[in-house]
Amino acid sequence: MEVILAKKAGFCFGVQKAVDKAFDEAKSCADSSQKVFTFGPIIHNEEVTKKLEESGVGIIEDISELDSIPKGSKIIIRSHGVGKDIYDSIQNAGMEVVDATCPFVMNIHKIVKEKSEAGDEILIIGNPGHAEVEGTIGWSVNEPYVINDISDIDALPDMTGKNMTVVAQTTFSLKKFKELVAVLQDRYYNVNVCKTICNATEERQKETEQLAGEVDAMIVIGGRNSSNTQKLYEISRQKCNNTYYIQTLVDLDLTVFESASRVGITAGASTPNYIIKEVQNSMSEQSFEELLQDESPVVSIRPGQVIEGEVITVKPDELVVNINYKSDGIVTANEYSNTPVDLTTVVKPGDPITVKVIKTNDGDGQVLLSHKRVAAEKAYAELEEAFNNGTILKGKVTQVLSGGLSVQVSECRVFIPASLVSDTFERDLSKYLDQEVEFVLTEYEPRKRRVIGNRKKIVAEAKAAAAEELFSRIKVGDVVEGTIKNITDFGAFVDLGGADGLLHISEMSWGRVENPRKIFKVGDTVKCFIKEINGNKIALSLKFDDANPWLSAEEKYAIGTVVKGKVARMTDFGAFVVLEPGIDALLHVSQIALQHIEKPSDVLKSGQEIEAKVVDLRIPDKKISLSIKALLKDQMPEDAEEASEETEEVPVSEDIAESIPVDDVLAAAEETVDAE
Repeated sequence: MEVILAKKAGFCFGVQKAVDKAFDEAKSCADSSQKVFTFGPIIHNEEVTKKLEESGVGIIEDISELDSIPKGSKIIIRSHGVGKDIYDSIQNAGMEVVDATCPFVMNIHKIVKEKSEAGDEILIIGNPGHAEVEGTIGWSVNEPYVINDISDIDALPDMTGKNMTVVAQTTFSLKKFKELVAVLQDRYYNVNVCKTICNATEERQKETEQLAGEVDAMIVIGGRNSSNTQKLYEISRQKCNNTYYIQTLVDLDLTVFESASRVGITAGASTPNYIIKEVQNSMSEQSFEELLQDESPVVSIRPGQVIEGEVITVKPDELVVNINYKSDGIVTANEYSNTPVDLTTVVKPGDPITVKVIKTNDGDGQVLLSHKRVAAEKAYAELEEAFNNGTILKGKVTQVLSGGLSVQVSECRVFIPASLVSDTFERDLSKYLDQEVEFVLTEYEPRKRRVIGNRKKIVAEAKAAAAEELFSRIKVGDVVEGTIKNITDFGAFVDLGGADGLLHISEMSWGRVENPRKIFKVGDTVKCFIKEINGNKIALSLKFDDANPWLSAEEKYAIGTVVKGKVARMTDFGAFVVLEPGIDALLHVSQIALQHIEKPSDVLKSGQEIEAKVVDLRIPDKKISLSIKALLKDQMPEDAEEASEETEEVPVSEDIAESIPVDDVLAAAEETVDAE
């Protein structure tokens, strides 16, 4: 006969903690007058309660019994927990409270208290009258509802518009819990479900279901009043008809197993190990010691040790890991990675995992493990190597701080000061958030968690390399394309992909440009040509020769041609008229009208369109002189024109150039513009 013992059979850590505490208190008070009592049986197992009674630990079932026991006695709250009123009554009676409530149960009490105070309706899925359920009820500020089957849901009052919080008895059937929750969520939309069935119970039930389906007979060991043992029996019966529920070896009839070739054994959370061993030894041809030798060896662990394990259970915020120890290990989401993650998306049962032991016992019987600390140690080793070799690293910016950037490299954080983020000062670093950046390490002190990165060096070197490549292939006259990087009053800087070129305001157009910002904006793409290269400075221009308006000026603006233009600006000696972008002409004050004019602004306005005659053209000097007077004379009758000529005092055309040289006029105009 093959006998298979479930790995999770026997005391869970909560029960073990409560039982150990009860025996410890009995021992500490054995030589004193102080008495020890448990509030109700410490666990639902008659064998354990008998041993405690033999050790001097009494039992009280109701707070009314407090008056009949000595003042100052120790009252142990069992693993099932009690309501808040019980705590208050014990303390008010002058007794000392020793709390052995299971941590999972304490968590339920906390949820119920907080949610009920917030106004939620509390629904407890569990067995009515069970000690744990009764204790949980005592933490709700309003009357909760206990649900054991669908009929209890049918009996609920109208809860439309109310928030509902659902918790479960820690030892309740997981399958039944899911069924009841599904019904609640189908009927109500505002249901907050807290899965409070403890890990040990959930794993024990799953293991029992699997084992029962693989054997010819099952033995379930536990107290008759143990809720979790009853659940194991019910689960086992569904998979194996030959399931037997016993409390001790005395209840076992070995004859019923004569024809069975494989027998499974499991036990409730309140069943002592020695009872399980007795049953197992009686069923097996091997001794219990031999069975232990057949099992996989149990490792010895210590805090700080790095060990290999296998993932058993995956939840969004927690992993349960088999580490071949007497207890499984727990890896929380916070200890899996520094980056928030739903563990079900990155890990699956059966995956191997390397972990570091944080605590061998966190006080609740669990082994706390860390995956991220193993990854961090590996990452720090890689950072040290990168620091020594000057290797370029890459990481994601997870935080923008007042003094710089926090960059995540594996499970390590690297700080890049604001002064080392770029080769130019950047006031706003928010654009780097969630971006991957490259950097080198300039400081590495892992003991102080001081790891400093330098992106400025990478940027500067990249720019230097790009600049070298750019200058090696460009020359004066080349047409290049770039992006407007910055705009000033005197021009725009263009990023040519390695160096910046200056597009001066005077080179933006053949015409006059008053403000570069009116024709360009940062980010615009421009195609221009290189006018000059002086060291690392590049001068750019948009004044392409084929677009030079002076190329056709000799034909378009020949002397005697009548033209139209707009008054651009005026001085006391004349007005400058734009004939087309890039070509301005001078209309001298003496040529504005037939009669004498003191100054141009007496008869003209800026922006006014005028018609005049070209009276002088100097292509080499790019100068044109206009005359409205000459145009008006052309339009006068011949006798009137002769009379006008007799009284004419001011020369035109060549005489104008001699009395007031055009160069002097233009120079005076430019001085006037500058003064403005």
